[in-house]
Amino acid sequence: MGYKVVVAGATGNVGREMLNILAERQFPVDEIAALASRRSQGTEVSFGDKTLKIQDIEQFDFAGWDMALFAIGSDATKLHAPRAAAAGCVVIDNSSLYRYDPQIPLIVPEVNPDAIHDYKNKMIIANPNCSTAQMVVALKPLHDRARIKRVVVSTYQSVSGAGKDGMDELWDQTKGMYVPGQEVAPKKFQKQIAFNVIPQIDVFMDDGTTKEEWKMVVETKKILDPAIKVTATCVRVPVFVGHSEAVNIEFEDFLDEDEAREILREAPGILVIDKREPGGYVTPIECVGDYATFISRIRQDGTVENGLNLWCVSDNLRKGAALNAVQIAELLGNKVLKKG
Repeated sequence: MGYKVVVAGATGNVGREMLNILAERQFPVDEIAALASRRSQGTEVSFGDKTLKIQDIEQFDFAGWDMALFAIGSDATKLHAPRAAAAGCVVIDNSSLYRYDPQIPLIVPEVNPDAIHDYKNKMIIANPNCSTAQMVVALKPLHDRARIKRVVVSTYQSVSGAGKDGMDELWDQTKGMYVPGQEVAPKKFQKQIAFNVIPQIDVFMDDGTTKEEWKMVVETKKILDPAIKVTATCVRVPVFVGHSEAVNIEFEDFLDEDEAREILREAPGILVIDKREPGGYVTPIECVGDYATFISRIRQDGTVENGLNLWCVSDNLRKGAALNAVQIAELLGNKVLKKG
């Protein structure tokens, strides 16, 4: 016996990935519904070898459905997630709306799976920010061994993190660079993204950090350990898919780079590719379509006591969003609902 599953936002990049991954991982589905806004009603999307017609989320009745994977943004989630939860359908939400609610679990299954039981508080589970998700997967096994005191992270985030409009803007600006008179002015981003990097993701806060940087701090503390100090600089780069992070970690105890490498090799969800030779590391273009979080460039940092550096790369549409949501659904099914 399988589950009755809803995917809300099924016409967007993340929603389509959710459908793909549910099919790829053979999630036990008895019935599935694909939802979006009214203007997409009747549009067709793929689910494995099936074709689903988009239904209007405004008119959809969530009663009798087991779980709903939401990828519709905070405004629409605020309207429809409580409605689904009240009908007894567990919501796994990809927006930022519920991440900081102390009653709602924020889950990365490789890191804090036991938090799944807290879904009962509001029948809602939050999916973390894409940049946070891949980082805490890498930090967790190292934290268990040597206790992390402080993390300094610089991110190199792809335009797909800003949705289809971000991807289109990079594509159009790149083409426009080669056609005189067809240059494309920035709309989605604050400055030109083609052949450029932008040290701003989301809005600025009073202390000079951006909201994306704030999210990484707060979410890492909630998911992993509130005692860890985190400082982040988040940068948008002209890459279509795949987030990269340069992570500097200071531990309470000494951790040798060779031991760290072995710990990460054994950790769930991680692939270590770390050869000290030209090309002996993973770049964003190589991680697209993969489930893993890739770790490279593991080395001691001699400028601080008990320091380590590493390079972390992952497909942000997968581990940073859709895959993590499906993994939460699997965790919910295996540990709590237990139908499949």
